[in-house]
This record gives sequence, C-alpha cells and structure tokens, in this order.
Amino acid sequence: MDNESMMNNIKSDIQSSIFDAIIIGAGFSGLYQLYSLRNLGLSVKVIEAGSDVGGTWFWNRYPGARCDSESFTYSYTFSRELFEEWEWTERYPGHAEVVKYLNHVADKFSLKKDICFDKKVISAHYNENNNKWLVKTDSLEEFECKYLITAVGCLSSKNIPNFAGSDSFLGESYHTGDWPHEEVDFTNKRVGQIGTGSTGIQSAPEIAEKSKHLTVFQRSANFSVPASNHQLSPEFKKYIKENYEEIKNTIQSNTNGHFFKFSEQKIFDVSEEEREKIFEEAWINGGLGFRACFNDIAFDKKANDLASDFIKRKIRKIVKDPKNAKILTDIDHAFASKRPPIDTNYFETFNKDNVTLVDLKSSPIESITPKGVKTKNKEYELDILVYATGFDAMTGPLLNIDIRGREGLKLKDVWREGPQTFLGIQVSGFPNLFTITGPGSPSVLCNMVVPIEQHVEWINDCISYVEKNNIDYVEASKESMNNWTKHVNDVANETLFIHAKKSWYYGANIPGKPRGFMPYAGGMSRYKAICNYVANQNYLGFKFSNSDKEETFVPSKISVDILIKDLMTNKNS
Repeated sequence: MDNESMMNNIKSDIQSSIFDAIIIGAGFSGLYQLYSLRNLGLSVKVIEAGSDVGGTWFWNRYPGARCDSESFTYSYTFSRELFEEWEWTERYPGHAEVVKYLNHVADKFSLKKDICFDKKVISAHYNENNNKWLVKTDSLEEFECKYLITAVGCLSSKNIPNFAGSDSFLGESYHTGDWPHEEVDFTNKRVGQIGTGSTGIQSAPEIAEKSKHLTVFQRSANFSVPASNHQLSPEFKKYIKENYEEIKNTIQSNTNGHFFKFSEQKIFDVSEEEREKIFEEAWINGGLGFRACFNDIAFDKKANDLASDFIKRKIRKIVKDPKNAKILTDIDHAFASKRPPIDTNYFETFNKDNVTLVDLKSSPIESITPKGVKTKNKEYELDILVYATGFDAMTGPLLNIDIRGREGLKLKDVWREGPQTFLGIQVSGFPNLFTITGPGSPSVLCNMVVPIEQHVEWINDCISYVEKNNIDYVEASKESMNNWTKHVNDVANETLFIHAKKSWYYGANIPGKPRGFMPYAGGMSRYKAICNYVANQNYLGFKFSNSDKEETFVPSKISVDILIKDLMTNKNS
C-alpha cells in the first residue's frame, strides 16, 4: 500500500469514529434513542457490551426470567404499526419472548447497522476545548461525539457479596444477572441458591423442578403475589390491536405506567368483610395490580399492615411446614416498600421434598467452601451455586464507567455521598451528557418502557433545541440539581418507602454505598408534567453555552394527599 492510500485509510478511520451522538447500551432505551436521533438527521453510534440487542434482557436469562409488567404494556408505543403488528403470547412475557421482540424492532428499523457489539465502554471524558466527549472501549477503540447518552439500564450491574472463600468453590457458579447463553444442566445436581429477591423468587421453582435438590439460602423474607400468568386469548389479542390509542393514553397518563388503575377506595372505607373480598379478588387476578386494590396501601402504615397481613396469611396457608412458613413470613418491611415481586408457584416450591430452606438470620453464611456453603450451623454440599443476589442498582452501571466532566470532574466524586441529578437526566458539570432513566427519575417504580419512551423523547427534543439554536452544550445547573435531589428524598419520605431503608432503592444491598432514595416516587404522570414544564420554559434549570443567564428550577412540595389524588385521577398534574 502506498503512502497516499495509507493516509486516506487513516482519515477514513478517524472520520468514522466521530459522531454527533454516542449511545451506551442496546436495550429498550438505546434502541429507541438511536431510532429517534437518526430521525433528527444526526450521525449516531451505539456501543453495546453484549453480542446482540437486549440490554438487561441479553444477560438476565436465568431459569424463570420473566417480565413483571403485562406484555402489551411492555411495548414501544411510538409506532402504531409496530404496536399492532407484534403479537405477544403471554400475559407476562418470558426472557426469550422479550429478546425476540427487541430483535424484531431492531430489524424493522434497520438499527443493528449502527450498533457496535461486543464492545464495553470503559471511559468517557469531556474535552472543554472542543466541547466533545472522548469515549474509549475495552478493545482500545476511541469514539468522539458531541452528545453522550447512557442507556445502560437500572439493573445491569450484578452484585456478588464478598463471602469468605468465594473463589474456592469447586462446582459451577452462576449469577442470575449474568447467566450463560448455553443451557445449565441441573439434572441430578445439588443446587444452592443465595437470595430471595425478584430473580430468586422467579428462579427457585424452575431449579427445583430440574435439580436433584435445591437449598434456598434466605437472608430477607419477601412478599410476593401470584403472577397468574396465562396465554393470551385470541379475543384479547384482538382487543390489543384495536385499542392502541386507549392503551397508549392510559399507560402514559397513569402514575405507574401500567394499564391497571388504582381504586378510589381507602382500606378503612369498607367493612372487614368487603375488604377481605377485595383482597381475595386482587390475589386471584394476580400481578402488580394487587397494590392498587386500595389507594392508601403505599402511604398509610395501618392500611399497609392489613394488606401485609393478608399476604402473610396466604403464605402460611400455602406452605405446609409451619417452620418454613414462619421463616418465609418473617418480613421486616411494609408491602411494596421494596420492589414487590410476582411469582409462579414460589411458595409452593417449599412443599417439595427436594427443597430445603435455610434462614440466614439465625444461621448466617460464614464462608463459601470448596464443597459448598458453610453457615453458622452447617455446611451444605453443592454441585452448583446460584447467586440471586441482585444488582448494584441505578448508579452501579454508570459508576462502572470512568466518566469525567469539566476539568476532569469524576462522576464517582460527585456521587460520593449519593447520586445527584436534575430530573434524573443530567448532572451538573457534565455538559451534553444525558442519562436515560437515571437516579432521580421514576424508572424502576414504573413499567420501565413508559419512562424510557418519555426520557428518550424529552432528550431528543432537548438536543433538537440545542442544534436549532447553534448551542455548543446544555448542562444542568448545580442549584437545580441540588433542589431536585432534595425533592426526590422529600417525596420518598411521604411514602412507606421510608420504612424499608434496607432496600436496594436506598443502595442498602451494597456495602459502603451511600444511602439515599434513588428513584423518584412522585409518580410518572407528575414527573412527566414537570419535565414538560421545564422544557416549555426554555429548559428552566439548565444552562447553555450561549447564555450567561442561569435560572434555577425549584420543585413544588408534594403531600400524601396530592400523591393519592394522582393515583385516583390518573391525570397529569
């Protein structure tokens, strides 16, 4: 190759690594953000650590992995054609169906050609000299962009507790959040599962069916309501296709992004007999809608106690062994103050002869040994060890990347005392960096696709505004960020989340992680109205490169009464 050809190739390579926008992650967030920014006429590249689309769903393929939002609501609504042509098979879709759906979306809109797979972003540094982000991957590639959008998911950074001897186990070890793509064979195997959060509750029944013996190590007992999952009937599929507008409007105006509505009744407005009847109907119907059968379950401790007692009575009725029933109902938090799982035969699993329940409160894990798990009272010999120990939620996926803003400011330093954002979208000191469903947004308290679509569309409009006005950067003001962070915590304190400070909502599952309520508990409809107000006021609370003026956004105070009103009306306020 002559020198001229070599130089042309080098120039071509450099040019191909410079984009208007870089998106990190190819799940629900990343795919829609790519589609949207491409429609603005921008050059966009998605960088994805996995070998295909899916995001969190690419990795979370453990036995029993299933969505806890109803399938027809766990769908994009930006395209009516897409919504009506796709046909879900179950009420709550399993992992494989969700991944199939996302591949369909990617193929329909030709998205994969703009995605770099098998590349993990390790750093992103802002250059003030040219107002560009320099993004580096683990394959030593470099990309430059004006806009950097993180679509890394809220539950994508696995948490493995630092047990003594954890590297000594001679059997197979797996984490539910990083499950292998090839099938794990449990046949004639002694399996130990550590953890009884959502992934543990979903996986235990499946593993028990396939293994010789399953030992479940429970640190914290958990509420769970039956999913009552089933195949969708032809009639209901027809209803979905014919009612796009109703479904879209309902989930986007609802406070939690789901299709079900909260009751207008408070628990103590009805007789004990009527209350029991309503609870029973909600239990049979199953799913997350159980918490909506009265509108004060999430706010009134006495009301919540009645709902909690009903579920505990159900557990005791299902679980035949009184000792196991006692362990499973030794719950230290209010119902739905931690993420409320839904299940298929979870409690029934403990009636099986090949299942053992170990209470880690009375006999904590002392170490992982070459043979298995050693607790205070006994060593359990295992062939396979499954960590269903959750995630370093919301902040973990972002802090795993070396993100630096102005003057080398590190995101991990800004968040040393807990995450701070403005609207969960931007952090002061990091121009043109957008976080989809970041801490400080409703995110995990909703049907995730709804806040994802809202965030992507808001970010898209903001970038369009910046481009049309020849602005170099947009950045959250520090004062607005501080005000919003305080507001997020104030709203959480109006709910019963305050009674469950051991939850991952507060970062309590990660040793040394600063405590602070991370999602926004004010409801999706209210949050959307706030975001729209900010945008309509020429992005109040943000500063731009072409303006010396810096205005501050101050959120209004929210009371329990206002939150309950939002639940009942399902309207923007």
